Formats: sequence, C-alpha cells, structure tokens
Amino acid sequence: MEYVGYVEPGGYDQVVFRGDPATREFIAFWLSGGRVLAGMNVNVWDVTDPIRELVRSKRVVDVKELADPDVPLDAL
Repeated sequence: MEYVGYVEPGGYDQVVFRGDPATREFIAFWLSGGRVLAGMNVNVWDVTDPIRELVRSKRVVDVKELADPDVPLDAL
C-alpha cells in the first residue's frame, strides 16, 4: 500500500475507486471539485508516479476515466 498527496478528513467531496476493493487490488482517489487531492494504491504496483503527477497537476479529471482501469493514468 502506498499513499500520495494529502487530504484532511472532510476535505474532499468524492472518493473514486479503480479496481475492486473486495479483492484488495485497487486504487482509491480522493477528489475535490474534480481534482485529485490524494491517491492510495493497494496491491497495484508501478502507479505511484502517475498518481503523484495527477495530484501535483491540480487539473480536473474525468471521473469515469479515472475509475476505468483500461485508461492509463498518465493519459489523464
């Protein structure tokens, strides 16, 4: 498990999952206003850098694409 970014409790308006939490292989993203504030990958590897870039960019992302494992994170 790796966590990138930071969000205070209540400092977000949406949590988006990519993958399936039930299988314990997923990425969770905390968003506010469509911007990724933080991300945590659980048993999904080699995604820390793209998650960090999403957090740092502060750009609004398409939530459907963010949740879709077929869309590369670096394409967002």
